[in-house]
Amino acid sequence: MKLASLKHGRDGRLIVVSRDLSHAIAADGIAPSLQAALDTWERSAPRLEKVYRELNEGSPIGSFAFRPSDCASPLPRAFQWADGSAYVTHVELVRKARGAKMPETFWTDPLMYQGGSDSFIGPCDDILAADDAWGIDMEGEVAVITGDVAMGVSPAQAAPHIRLLMLVNDVSLRNLIPGELEKGFGFFQSKPATAFSPVAVTPDELGAHWKDGKVRLPLLVDVNGARFGSPNAGVDMTFSFPQLIAHAAKTRELEAGSIIGSGTVSNSDRSCGSACVAERRMLETIEKGKPETPFLTFGDQVRIEMKLPDGQSIFGAIDQKVARYEGPK
Repeated sequence: MKLASLKHGRDGRLIVVSRDLSHAIAADGIAPSLQAALDTWERSAPRLEKVYRELNEGSPIGSFAFRPSDCASPLPRAFQWADGSAYVTHVELVRKARGAKMPETFWTDPLMYQGGSDSFIGPCDDILAADDAWGIDMEGEVAVITGDVAMGVSPAQAAPHIRLLMLVNDVSLRNLIPGELEKGFGFFQSKPATAFSPVAVTPDELGAHWKDGKVRLPLLVDVNGARFGSPNAGVDMTFSFPQLIAHAAKTRELEAGSIIGSGTVSNSDRSCGSACVAERRMLETIEKGKPETPFLTFGDQVRIEMKLPDGQSIFGAIDQKVARYEGPK
């Protein structure tokens, strides 16, 4: 099943989207928003699945052409957005470039930070920044949306609570990060609003490519129309999504609609390219003594997408331009 949210109010208007992403139909008669559907999943999901089957079998009355530009993120705001760092090879590389040794515990205990979830960027909305000297960067990731998760669950217990999957552009302001981390209290200003793919999908839409709590497909990241990287999201993922959920829920409950991210997708096979500028700069520093690739600047275009082997887009594309923020209106 594929679900999306049209821009409407604070929480969007729920729609069901066809498998080929060509058509959609309003589902607000079942649940007004995706959050409402998640809150009543046991009742809502079977009804949404029925609409989805009918939509794929034809063009029922009321269906319309699906346009990602009309969409907010599937959850325009969420009760929780927690981003992990499941690709430890990426963390190791970043630390190596600055001459810092990585603790061995990073291989057994996930890193995770709590991001701002009161407002997300639409998948085709501009990435806004007041100054491109802040080091604007994309981070291509995969995320899951959970149902209610009890405190203290094991990974095996957490797995059935995965409701939906999305792609992520976890925008980072790299030149603001060092000063914040020096304070010893984590990210805040260096992590502006995040964008998610136009469509969220149930795990069964991935077929055999969803295995052991990992998405085993390349993540396609383009900058200004050129391929920047295509790392496989199922390769070198040290911690699966059930493990990340269990980590997040160790000392707290997770409410329905919580989003858990994978962190930047990264492969040890560097021929796959990178899903963020910082990683490429780190590789250049290690190989050449200094970085050469600039961070994003105003006017740059970023596209993040994932496709099945037959070329069908699964989630639709995050397709954003970097633009100058001119202040509140």
